[in-house]
Amino acid sequence: MRLKKGIYIIGLLLISIPSFSQSKKQQQLEEERRQLKEQIEQMRQLLADTKLKERSVLDEVETLNSQISTRENLIKITNQQANLLTREVNSNLKKIQSYREELIVLKKDYARMIVKSYKSKSQQSKIMFLLSSSDFAQAYKRLQYMKQYNEHRKEQADQIQKRAEQLQALNLELAERKKDKQQLLDENREVQQQLAEEKKQQQVLMTSIRKKEGTYKKEIKKKQEKANAIDKAIEKLIREAIAKANKKAGKKASKKGSATTFSLTPEDKKLADGFTSNKGKLPWPVGTGKLTKRYGQQPHPTLPNIKINSSGVEIETRPGEKARAIFEGEVMAIQKLKGAGRLVQVRHGNYITVYYNLESISVKEGQKLTTKQNIGQVRTNPATGRAIMKFLIFQNAKKQNPQTWIYKM
Repeated sequence: MRLKKGIYIIGLLLISIPSFSQSKKQQQLEEERRQLKEQIEQMRQLLADTKLKERSVLDEVETLNSQISTRENLIKITNQQANLLTREVNSNLKKIQSYREELIVLKKDYARMIVKSYKSKSQQSKIMFLLSSSDFAQAYKRLQYMKQYNEHRKEQADQIQKRAEQLQALNLELAERKKDKQQLLDENREVQQQLAEEKKQQQVLMTSIRKKEGTYKKEIKKKQEKANAIDKAIEKLIREAIAKANKKAGKKASKKGSATTFSLTPEDKKLADGFTSNKGKLPWPVGTGKLTKRYGQQPHPTLPNIKINSSGVEIETRPGEKARAIFEGEVMAIQKLKGAGRLVQVRHGNYITVYYNLESISVKEGQKLTTKQNIGQVRTNPATGRAIMKFLIFQNAKKQNPQTWIYKM
């Protein structure tokens, strides 16, 4: 009997482990879905507030593309949740079937015990059963047997009651899961309808852009010139910061020149080695976000026949999101550049990470930082409602591709 009970408990544990895992995954997906819905709502409100402001059609298209991408991601997450709920429903159905089968067995066993007990229910039969023992030891064993038998009957009755309650609870849970799944599917249909409307708007805007492609090419060229000017200003700041750091350390310029190469102390070298060894594993410079512009030369997102260049990457995040250090280091410089918002440079040995388009700064020059420490708040463009941070990595004064350094970027 104990062996049978042990096997049953092990079976329940094996059933419950996937259920726990699915529940945890469901919570993660729900949190992602909540954040996406919040992001869409914030974007909608910000765009409504700036509806009367004059905005470039290119900005409108980029904002709309961002909304479409966010909605597509929301649909994907919701589908994952629905699929997970389907697995939970199927798991519950298996549990219910298992409990029903066990309940049938328990009731049959209990019925046999009741019949057997009824046949020998008289007190006289019990006494005669004890008195017919050959000796005291046998009588004691028979008494213990009768006691265990009665306890087993009670245990069986309790077990039947417990399984019946569990079966009822599972049925209620199953109904809730089916209800949750239907709600998700209904919400997904609404989001898909909104997505279809936004794609229609996108087509209308793209048609208007193609009609005036020459005008928008000039606009894109101006933006690229502005970005190049900011890049040059940052590169100049990097060289100045390297020279300043070397002078402070009392080190002579290297063969390549103090303006382009750090002179490293043993501590600096250790930090740089740690940064290097984490290549491809470093965390994102924001808690949540998506890549909107890759490193290097690439087609323009709206007019693919036009090439643009990026010295770093651009990450779109939620309004109000914080920028964070990708590795331990020291704040090397804080600046405010025209067209780039506030900018923070963090030194990691002979590596520098640059975070710009920040609204506010939470650190100061010379401050030691830990990995994922808050640096400042990403600026939200009041005209577009988008919060976009540009992020760069340098080794000495040489630009690096952040996508090769950041985990799954």
